[in-house]
Amino acid sequence: MAPLDAIARTSLLTAALRAKETERPDRLYEDPLAARLVGALGGDLLGQVADASGPRPTGPGQGAPGRDVPGQKVPSTVDFNAIRTRYFDDYLLTQVKDGGYPQVVMVAAGMDTRAYRLPWPRAIELFELDRPGVLEAKESALGDEPVHQRVTRRPIGVDLLGPDWTDALVTAGYRPERPSLWLLEGLLYYLTDAEARRLLSRVADLAAPGSRIAADMVSATTLTAPAVAPLLEVFERQGCPWLSGHDEPEALFAEYGIEAEAVQPGEESAHYGRWPDPVHPRHVPDVERVFLVHGVRK
Repeated sequence: MAPLDAIARTSLLTAALRAKETERPDRLYEDPLAARLVGALGGDLLGQVADASGPRPTGPGQGAPGRDVPGQKVPSTVDFNAIRTRYFDDYLLTQVKDGGYPQVVMVAAGMDTRAYRLPWPRAIELFELDRPGVLEAKESALGDEPVHQRVTRRPIGVDLLGPDWTDALVTAGYRPERPSLWLLEGLLYYLTDAEARRLLSRVADLAAPGSRIAADMVSATTLTAPAVAPLLEVFERQGCPWLSGHDEPEALFAEYGIEAEAVQPGEESAHYGRWPDPVHPRHVPDVERVFLVHGVRK
């Protein structure tokens, strides 16, 4: 694969996690292409993250150094990624089936293979936005692998923090006046608050009323929580620290005309029998959290 920058390399970690999940007899989804996208670097990142976030302590004195602290422990990245992937798989398929969205936009698509592996119920145009080097690396690894028969895949090499990606999307065939379905997965916490807000604003500007937008986020507390520090140190060493979080994602999305709902892994709609920790009610303050957010453009 061509060299990737620090944030782009996290897409290899996601591929490694999805490849491992596919090997499990109790897997929540199958991604048969993920193993072709991991590379040596993805496997190394997975090892570092697994050391930092699991296995979980099973008794007094058995936790990793620095992790025996009061409150919620850092969630297993393996469990979270499995739940996040399955949750957004189900969300995308349900919205395309029930809402008939003709346009699906994957923001920072990375090594995602949903264009290939999901059983899309309707014909869609699927736009994959990411840096040119990332998309080129995926094309090289997958070769002539066919996408799902109902998918017209449109990869678009852009800098999502640059000024011209919206023009590139429209040039590739995206029609802002038509309903669309957007996914920003594994991205927002790598951006500063100003960058994340600018990106959400531009997405909202491109999404016609009735469009759907989904993303994952972390709480602001997560960025300084002692329990999460070992995991955050891994990303800091790799040059891609987590830079922003928000304790009220519904309020954040509302600022951009998106009426949103946020769920936490472990809640009824986002459990799948895999979440091992207690789920703290939203009114409990100063808790590290991850959110799966989805909403409609009003």
